[in-house]
Amino acid sequence: MLELGSIASRVGNFNHLRQLHAQIIHNSLHHHNYWVALLINHCTRLRAPPHYTHLLFNSTLNPNVFVFTSMLRFYSHLQDHAKVVLMYEQMQGCGVRPDAFVYPILIKSAGTGGIGFHAHVLKLGHGSDAFVRNAVIDMYARLGPIGHARKVFDEIPDYERKVADWNAMVSGYWKWESEGQAQWLFDVMPERNVITWTAMVTGYAKVKDLEAARRYFDCMPERSVVSWNAMLSGYAQNGLAEEALRLFDEMVNAGIEPDETTWVTVISACSSRGDPCLAASLVRTLHQKRIQLNCFVRTALLDMYAKCGSIGAARRIFDELGAYRNSVTWNAMISAYMRVGDLDSARKLFNTMPGRNVVTWNSMIAGYAQNGQSAMAIELFKEMITAKKLTPDEVTMVSVISACGHLGALELGNWVVRFLTENQIKLSISGHNAMIFMYSRCGSMEDAKRVFQEMATRDVVSYNTLISGFAAHGHGVEAINLMSTMKEGGIEPDRVTFIGVLTACSHAGLLEEGRKVFESIKDPAIDHYACMVDLLGRVGELEDAKRTMERMPMEPHAGVYGSLLNASRIHKQVELGELAANKLFELEPDNSGNFILLSNIYASAGRWKDVERIREAMKKGGVKKTTGWSWVEYGGKLHKFIVADRSHERSDDIYQLLIELRKKMREAGYIADKSCVLRDVEEEEKEEIVGTHSEKLAICYALLVSEAGAVIRVVKNLRVCWDCHTAIKMISKLEGRVIIVRDNNRFHCFNDGLCSCKDYW
Repeated sequence: MLELGSIASRVGNFNHLRQLHAQIIHNSLHHHNYWVALLINHCTRLRAPPHYTHLLFNSTLNPNVFVFTSMLRFYSHLQDHAKVVLMYEQMQGCGVRPDAFVYPILIKSAGTGGIGFHAHVLKLGHGSDAFVRNAVIDMYARLGPIGHARKVFDEIPDYERKVADWNAMVSGYWKWESEGQAQWLFDVMPERNVITWTAMVTGYAKVKDLEAARRYFDCMPERSVVSWNAMLSGYAQNGLAEEALRLFDEMVNAGIEPDETTWVTVISACSSRGDPCLAASLVRTLHQKRIQLNCFVRTALLDMYAKCGSIGAARRIFDELGAYRNSVTWNAMISAYMRVGDLDSARKLFNTMPGRNVVTWNSMIAGYAQNGQSAMAIELFKEMITAKKLTPDEVTMVSVISACGHLGALELGNWVVRFLTENQIKLSISGHNAMIFMYSRCGSMEDAKRVFQEMATRDVVSYNTLISGFAAHGHGVEAINLMSTMKEGGIEPDRVTFIGVLTACSHAGLLEEGRKVFESIKDPAIDHYACMVDLLGRVGELEDAKRTMERMPMEPHAGVYGSLLNASRIHKQVELGELAANKLFELEPDNSGNFILLSNIYASAGRWKDVERIREAMKKGGVKKTTGWSWVEYGGKLHKFIVADRSHERSDDIYQLLIELRKKMREAGYIADKSCVLRDVEEEEKEEIVGTHSEKLAICYALLVSEAGAVIRVVKNLRVCWDCHTAIKMISKLEGRVIIVRDNNRFHCFNDGLCSCKDYW
């Protein structure tokens, strides 16, 4: 027995624990409550796998109060609060009477259920127990109302108050953002310890006052590793990775041994930098110091590797964790795959994950949305709410609302907004910004403005999102006025603001206004120059556009040459178009749009040999022309069409209606514009090609299924061609419909034979 006691005192890792367990079995003591309780206590300290610990618990036939208490502590240490409560219920079922030591664990683990345990301990006469009382104060301090915690605190005689009671109140006031009360208690405390000082550091870090946090940290009479961790976390969580890493160096130089929390914090700070060299240096340090990498540290490393682009290293850690994987690990790996656009691998993990939580669903939904799979993001959201096991939070809703915006799916967007209201999901500024984006991208600027006006507080993103909406709709004056309102409200325009306003001026042809905005920018970025080149080019000031590009203090990027190429297309300037296109072929060799724009310029000039030369260059370079498609929303679904599409179930009806519309349009004076056809074919064939463009098919389908007079909304992935633009104007007049088309450049609102762009896009 003495030998076993000696072995037990030297247990330092999980392998040691298993050796002790083997010795206990060898001595036939594995059914004894004393030894089982001791093993479970070691499991708690070493974070042993839950399944192993549970096997130990089951090895005793009649667990006593010490075994049960050890298991309660184990689950509490894992923060598996549901298991704590279940273990307590099992304890009662076995007829084991809890002592006072059990209730602090229960009260801290039961959440709001701790209120019931508070009443229970009062009945049992444990209310004056110092540990129980402290647990009660801590519970109310964490969960509220804070006034209840203060009441229990005030009822304790002065001479009986422990420093732990004061600390619970100080932390509680910080939790409920009562900085003044926390500071007052700190000042009047008769005695302070390292936990008190650490609570002040943590509190000020939470309210982002890092100077005050550091002041308290520097004034601490003594510091524990927890104190260092609090300051490190304050820097890391407020995006100050450099300061966190500098403080870590101070910590090591001071001879403080980092613990797992330190390493997780430092690794997270490295993650935010996304620097592979820094990551490699940190990993070398871990190896040199022979740090035991538990599941939390490994998960942080996994996330760091993922953010540094080392997806293979991240997956190796994930696989090595095996039984130690938890929801955080799974979510980190799913997010890692989504970050690099490996949607299939992310989905495979999602499908096999043993217990998904809201973060898991959010990672998948946001991943799909951010990787251009907006429709899939919405489908997954529908699957999430159909399961009814989890309630979506604001993060979920922001991703889904944004996905609806990217799709231009107003019907779906309105359904999501109704879901928000019905389920009373509160939105912060970012949620309302997402709604402004969604309505703007769905062509409903009135709703976008309404959401903006109803916001209690707005940030720079709120203004930028609405300004971008105005820009896409060609509302130049409104964009300029909104920037003025923004300045009056004390919010300074940023780089994105100026891009939005300049784009709005460009789409509205406001040359002089655009010049003034551009001249007001202190240090114009390259994107601002691109907007100015675009504005000058669109209004026909091509020489001025070229001079602006040549005077740029930085090397022009593809956006600048793209603006020049588009202006050359609009104004049929072949030589300038060739100059811009040749630069773009160097900068973006795989972008088919540049080849197509130059082909359009050649086709307009009747230079068919050059059109064929461009076609051959695309084939030789392996550049594939982007397929043009259009979609309309109906019945909660997106109906997608490509040129000459006959795959839709109502194709016969669509083409019949198209024939009828062509006849009406010809009678009204319509003549097909065949200049966008990039092939030297017969005129009749050219007319057939432009006549079955995807947007025309989408509009015909919408005319078939929608009510008379209803607004038709079409989304197109490429620029609307001249012929379709002319045709849609006529259709809007002939059919008495408002038709809103969003192409890859802007919105066109067709009504009564006119377009909101005034034929300027």
